[in-house]
Amino acid sequence: MADLTRLRDAIRDVPDFPKPGILFKDITTLLNDAECLRLALDAFEERWKDENLDMIVGIDARGFILGGALADRLDCGFVPVRKKGKLPAETKSAEYALEYGTDVLEIHADAFDRGARVLVIDDLLATGGTAVAAARLVKDIGGVLVGMAFLVNLAFLHGEAKLGDVATQFLVEYE
Repeated sequence: MADLTRLRDAIRDVPDFPKPGILFKDITTLLNDAECLRLALDAFEERWKDENLDMIVGIDARGFILGGALADRLDCGFVPVRKKGKLPAETKSAEYALEYGTDVLEIHADAFDRGARVLVIDDLLATGGTAVAAARLVKDIGGVLVGMAFLVNLAFLHGEAKLGDVATQFLVEYE
């Protein structure tokens, strides 16, 4: 496996975004570096290539970038999980907690067949609420959650503890 420290170096810190006191981990600087994007996708592909995945579920919105590209590499389908009201057909929804309030994610009710082997992917795991909601949606429509993959884990927020015993992959971790 290649050295992934280059990925960490490519992530930009943006202080006081989206509000004062927050140090935002901006992955757009990693995504616009072709070598770093390829390195990240190679690492994801290596980890999940033997899992016989049917679908990759990408979480709105940066999970779409990683998930779509990885689905192509792994020869499986891609399903978007979106914020409430963005999908046109019948949906299933899951509410999750935010720092101040709640939000809702949705998936098409017919996104994949029952028993489909599914990987959930997103750019970053923070407190875990969004990831847990996406995992619940996969299970609600009959999918088998094989694992969850993230470019970044903000380990100091302990989101991983909320994921349970599902297989997880993090390429960059901040303690």
